[in-house]
Amino acid sequence: MSQAVQSMINRKEMYKYQDMIDLPHHVSRTHPPMPIQDRAAQFAPFAALSGHYEAVRETARLTEVRTELDEGIREELNRELRRIQEQIGRGEAVSFTYFVPDPKKSGGAYVTVTGCVKKIKEYERAILLEDGTEIPADEIISIQRSPQ
Repeated sequence: MSQAVQSMINRKEMYKYQDMIDLPHHVSRTHPPMPIQDRAAQFAPFAALSGHYEAVRETARLTEVRTELDEGIREELNRELRRIQEQIGRGEAVSFTYFVPDPKKSGGAYVTVTGCVKKIKEYERAILLEDGTEIPADEIISIQRSPQ
């Protein structure tokens, strides 16, 4: 298409709405005009990929692999738990390092908690500390009793 023809079409388009260009802006009698702050909110940015940042962060979060203990270490831990059970009520602080499985992905984290043992739940295989912390006995990898 030539420039002359294009120019003619543009002029034609421009004059198409000439009758409306000089009309006053319409203001509704029933609906008040929207405040400028609310109008600006319509054009605010939005998260097109909602949850994407959280998903990337969760994927990048590292977990540890659970260590499998051999029978000798497992037996030593059980003997130590029996000694602790005999000492319950004496206020002796004990540190337990145990594995906490991650609820969202494979692996987990090793946590060390120190406190006085309130009760050993043999049936549930759990240790209850005086502060209310419950430790699964099968997840314990280390027990440290405080020196007296």
